[in-house]
Amino acid sequence: MRHSKYQQPGSTLETRSDAALELQKVLATAPASLSAISDAAASLPLMAGNWSRKQILGHLLDSAANNHHRFVRAQIEKSLEMAGYTQNEWVATNTYQQRNWNDLVTFWTSYNQHILHLILTAPAEHLTIPCKVAGDESGSLEFLMIDYVAHLEHHLHQILATR
Repeated sequence: MRHSKYQQPGSTLETRSDAALELQKVLATAPASLSAISDAAASLPLMAGNWSRKQILGHLLDSAANNHHRFVRAQIEKSLEMAGYTQNEWVATNTYQQRNWNDLVTFWTSYNQHILHLILTAPAEHLTIPCKVAGDESGSLEFLMIDYVAHLEHHLHQILATR
């Protein structure tokens, strides 16, 4: 199986079950850690010219929205070929910088609880459905699920590493 470009060396994300377990762990701990960040701190860019924590969490919401669509369409259509999404434009259009931090944390948590539900309930025979995103032979639905969780963890680390 291909590995996500977001997976850290030594990552144990190999299957849908691994991804689900990891997402459960994240949802059990991350909301409290995220909520401990003030709205003012969440509004500051992490580095000059980069996104703020609000914008990074917003990017994760956009990722959830896009992957939600992918996870459902792949199962309905029995294959998937979709364009990617323009992440900078999505973040700008959603104006996450202007949102209340705690509202973003609540929305992110709720959306990911649903994503976890989709990961857990996808029939095993659907996990091998071929998926192609942004012209890339991404692999299977299971790979997209694993990649989603690895991507989420990558950006959560960015948000929480500099508290």
